[in-house]
Amino acid sequence: MGGVRRLLMLVGVAVLTLATPPAAQAGFTPWFARSVGSATQVISVVGVGGSDAKMDVWQRTRRGWEPVGAGIPAKIGAKGMSADHFDGSMMTPMGIYTLDFAFGTQPNPGGGLPYVQVGPDHWWDGDMKSPTYNTMQVCKKEQCPFSTALSNGTENLNIPQYAHAVVMGVNKARIPGKGGAFFVHTTDGGPTAGCVAIDDATLVSIIRWLRPGAMIALTEK
Repeated sequence: MGGVRRLLMLVGVAVLTLATPPAAQAGFTPWFARSVGSATQVISVVGVGGSDAKMDVWQRTRRGWEPVGAGIPAKIGAKGMSADHFDGSMMTPMGIYTLDFAFGTQPNPGGGLPYVQVGPDHWWDGDMKSPTYNTMQVCKKEQCPFSTALSNGTENLNIPQYAHAVVMGVNKARIPGKGGAFFVHTTDGGPTAGCVAIDDATLVSIIRWLRPGAMIALTEK
């Protein structure tokens, strides 16, 4: 399949067309297993140096954790990962987070998560002084009740990198300065400002597979 490994739907379950990785051997326990509660779907992202990472996709079955996808190339923050994320760090936050909903400039590809098709009036509020900090908002630029300046961290979501995206539940308490707008989104081939980015076709397959209660686990090698 080349450098990008794609997910295919087969008998209702997403599986890779590549050989099962060694991690799938009987009795194997993924590194995140004790930290995800009752979750049955987990996206694991492991930084391997710089802004590069590998993504594995896992599903819990009666036999235990089984890989759905393995070794998917990913890009993370330009400065790698951080255990103490903050606004402007250019680092992807380590930890275990929910996957709350999906969005994108493209139509809903299907799947179990809520999906919002975004356009020019969709924003992710990065204004630390705003009561809607770290949430999606819809407003005309000149009418938004928060700063729409990129320098303040606000993002307009109508960009190619957000052809498809899944929201990571980072800083749900919306503590000013602790970061926001963390997504799994379509890659442009370069580092991110703190998100996780992968090939769009692979991301679409993952979105179709995801169900409520899924989580993402991020760490460094």
